[in-house]
Amino acid sequence: MVTMTLSKIFLLAFSFFSLLFFTYTEGRVHAKSRLKHSDIVSNVSLPPAPAPQAPVSPSYYKDSPSPSPSPSPIQSIARVYNVLSFGAVGDGVTDDTKAFKMAWDTACLQNESAILLAPDDYSFMIQPTIFTGPCKTSLVFQIDGTIMPPDGPESWPSKMNKRQWLVFYKINGMSMQGGGVIDGRGEKWWNLPCKPHKGINGTTLPGPCDSPVAIRFFTSSNLTVQGLRVKNSPQFHFRFDNCQNVIVQMLSIKSPHRSPNTDGIHIENTYNVQIHNSVVSNGDDCVSIGAGCHNVDIKNITCGPSHGISIGSLGIRNSRACVSNITVTDSVIKDSDNGVRIKTWQGGYGSVSKITFHNIHMETVRNPIIIDQYYCQTRNCTNQTSAVYISDILYTNIKGTYDSRSPPLHLACSDSVPCTNLRLSEIELLPSQGQFMANPFCWNAYGAMQNLTIPPVSCLLDGIPQFLPQNNIDQCQNNLYQTRM
Repeated sequence: MVTMTLSKIFLLAFSFFSLLFFTYTEGRVHAKSRLKHSDIVSNVSLPPAPAPQAPVSPSYYKDSPSPSPSPSPIQSIARVYNVLSFGAVGDGVTDDTKAFKMAWDTACLQNESAILLAPDDYSFMIQPTIFTGPCKTSLVFQIDGTIMPPDGPESWPSKMNKRQWLVFYKINGMSMQGGGVIDGRGEKWWNLPCKPHKGINGTTLPGPCDSPVAIRFFTSSNLTVQGLRVKNSPQFHFRFDNCQNVIVQMLSIKSPHRSPNTDGIHIENTYNVQIHNSVVSNGDDCVSIGAGCHNVDIKNITCGPSHGISIGSLGIRNSRACVSNITVTDSVIKDSDNGVRIKTWQGGYGSVSKITFHNIHMETVRNPIIIDQYYCQTRNCTNQTSAVYISDILYTNIKGTYDSRSPPLHLACSDSVPCTNLRLSEIELLPSQGQFMANPFCWNAYGAMQNLTIPPVSCLLDGIPQFLPQNNIDQCQNNLYQTRM
């Protein structure tokens, strides 16, 4: 039995995209719920749960801007659709998929703003499901309890797609939020024989390998995800494809360091994105930015252990990739294989431009600053002449320690398509152990140190190369213009 206090019900997150003026009454009454059918007026304010705070080093963050103040409390009324009222059991074993689908369909058809509620003190097992929009008005998916998928590949429905669990499709105006937990139950998926860490020297073994992304938003807009704890996804924890106007904030994402392909947040063909004030530790990139992304702001992220924050990989199978206007600021990366990384495959085309990495503290990071245009997941990748063009990359105030097994800066640009206008300022990277300071590595990388760096990056080439791939730039600019139309 559950007692839902007013304080728990009203800790609803404030969405930046007009998810205001909600209606708060319960739609239907279930025997397990003590809420009565009533209209309640409440004060709603940020945050829905204590925000995970990134550790801040005074020596590196004394000049950082302060967080924006929370909005003033607002009066709002909301109509709630509690999944218990639709037959959910919440014992962690019973299949509650039908109840969630019924609650979603009912809330989605309302003419007034609605809240789908998964209450606390319950654990809901949900089969792979697609929640489809557009809904008639804005909707809040409030997770205060725990939601989880079937436990591993053997429990997965045989006729269901094994590449995704919960998909939100064609949604406009939704907030997924709460003080609850999304538990991906990924361990049995990570232990499939095909996974890289199961073979000898990173090799894979035969067998089925598909593993589901936990939460995927597809062709959606005006989305907010905030306040949740997410753990142990079989593959990516969150993925956004073909979305726009996305806010992700105050998340805690956690999976083991050796869990394969468990990116925290991945975006692809998605623009106007804010990823703020979150803590991520996992077995792959904390945040990964794929092709077709622009106008992305990543701020105050504590990342690690992990593979760092990455743009890419881009250009796989000779594809085009256009990425621009990305900022990563005021963040900490620790105990990770990489820090801030741009990675592309040989043979791709397009461009990566107007990227800023600023005010980032490194703690025992193997490759704090890395451009890798020879990215390859096997040992059989052949040299190709085409490459994604990388230009206008700014690295400022990046300080801390690196794992001396690798150089602190690794700028490996394409043989045929050089990187240009790489600018470095206030770089101070020291070995985490010992006194030996490794030299930075550069290959076909053009740029400049705007002041003295530690260590000095004397391997950068001066000036502008004779050949620049103008077609790559023009195609990406045309693509960017079309997305704004």
